Amino acid sequence: MVSQSLLPDRPVHSVGRPWLPWLLALASGILVGGCFPPWDLKGLSLVPWIALSPLCWALWMLPRRGTPKAWAFRAFLLGWVTGTVSFLISLFWITTVTVFGWVALSLFVGLYPALWALFSGVVLRRLALGDEGRGTPSGESAAEPVPWMGSFRNLSVALLAAAAWTGLEFLRGRLFTGFGWNPMGIGLLESIPLIQIAGVTGAAGLSFLCVLGASTATITARRLGLEIQRRRSKPHLDFLLVVLVVALLFGHGVRRITALPAETQKLKVAGVQGNIPVYDYWDPKCEGAIMEGYLRQSRLALTMDPDLVVWPEAATPRPLLLDEILFSQVKELASGTRADFLIGSIHYEAEPRGDFNSAILLRHHAASAQIYNKVHLVPFGEYVPFRHLFPPLMWIIGNRVPFDFDPGKGPALLELSVKPVKIGPLICFEDTLGDLTRGFADLGAQLLVTLTNDGWFEHSVATRQHLANARLRTVETGLPLLRVADTGVTCLVDRFGRLRDTLAGPDGSTFVEGVLQVAVDVPLHPEKTFYTRHGELFAEGCLGLTLLAIGSFVGLVRFRRQHPTSRA
Repeated sequence: MVSQSLLPDRPVHSVGRPWLPWLLALASGILVGGCFPPWDLKGLSLVPWIALSPLCWALWMLPRRGTPKAWAFRAFLLGWVTGTVSFLISLFWITTVTVFGWVALSLFVGLYPALWALFSGVVLRRLALGDEGRGTPSGESAAEPVPWMGSFRNLSVALLAAAAWTGLEFLRGRLFTGFGWNPMGIGLLESIPLIQIAGVTGAAGLSFLCVLGASTATITARRLGLEIQRRRSKPHLDFLLVVLVVALLFGHGVRRITALPAETQKLKVAGVQGNIPVYDYWDPKCEGAIMEGYLRQSRLALTMDPDLVVWPEAATPRPLLLDEILFSQVKELASGTRADFLIGSIHYEAEPRGDFNSAILLRHHAASAQIYNKVHLVPFGEYVPFRHLFPPLMWIIGNRVPFDFDPGKGPALLELSVKPVKIGPLICFEDTLGDLTRGFADLGAQLLVTLTNDGWFEHSVATRQHLANARLRTVETGLPLLRVADTGVTCLVDRFGRLRDTLAGPDGSTFVEGVLQVAVDVPLHPEKTFYTRHGELFAEGCLGLTLLAIGSFVGLVRFRRQHPTSRA
């Protein structure tokens, strides 16, 4: 039997270049950060498929130095460099609020790619290279690892790498209140047929594809180099299988998009964007001008006879239902029309006590109201974690968050009176949360409506990244999404994730005051997607597979320590 070890005569990578792994980690950080707006350009569409390839090369292809513990720590740090740099790039818009928070958050969420690199550099390197990948305890460079000549083993490494990244993204969106912003799969957003797989896997499936592609590209490049060097080749079944899977998924997306359309009804909606500086809401002198702006724009919208008029998140400077002056102004506006009004406002309840960020649907000329209270609150934006346990936090935050909001009880639908349409309301960053959004779809929502205000981050790229994350919710649930912002992007996204209508000025800027008039095709009987019915099953499976691989690796290491002469 011929061994596949086939080590070359001399190391290809010189030990005199200790900076090379760090340069590769930095390159991956830049590429991953470039997967998201404003770098999501057509000419850079290949970036998500290769973004992690430099880091994979550093973890798998370069000789390992030092003891196993030293190498594990090194792999972790390489991943931390990649993760931190990528988030420093993609989250730069946070500097409009706080530079310290931008750096601190990037360092923290950068730990997730660090954990992935630890898994890849230790578990997957051993899986791929066998005993030759252990390195030398003396600290000298190991000989060149075993060539990547086995397609099955290579494919196993690539699949486990993709599963581990996907599982860690799943954890990032849940642990410590969760920060699921910008999963890797966002980079594939402009490939409309391909992203349709999100209706089954959620956004996790797209991230999986990106890492699978980067891992396979790295392995294939190394294998081609070895084949040229040794003038012998084998079928690249791993590469071919990955390409085939991507092609089949693309075909599935095309079939989904071109299928016979579901039965729909037209809903005429007017989304009012005030474009009001966020700090004006805190200035009592601006209250009159704020209300006058929304009332003026709404009167203009009503001339088009809409079914629904939508104001953005916290549009009223005081609680709508509790302030007689504000409510009388809106009621007078509603009395002369058949339209319902969906308005973002602060809302207080006495029994049980609660302070909420709410979406309020006024029906029948404002004679009745339905309320949805925001479920997922933004830490340090709508509440301060451990406010009373750590007083120094309040010194850092100042008066930006004077009190804490309370979370709502869960998803709740709002039903229009003018037409039989059930709305799934989302407030602010809730449209970036797949599991929460699918809760509305599972209840029977026919249309998703986001009320938001991205003015906290001024005219930064945060608004475009927010929209990019929100577009995947339509594919996951199979429902159209209307977004209405005070400052941000007011637009309509169809159920395939395609941007249909956007409110913008003559220069293309979305930071304008105005009204978006759209006719939305609302499905009469929306079919629940696999993702709507089963949620993050794919991501949970990836996490489970990763934990199983770690457990198997630990078991193997212990067995070999107890039986040092065994090759099992």
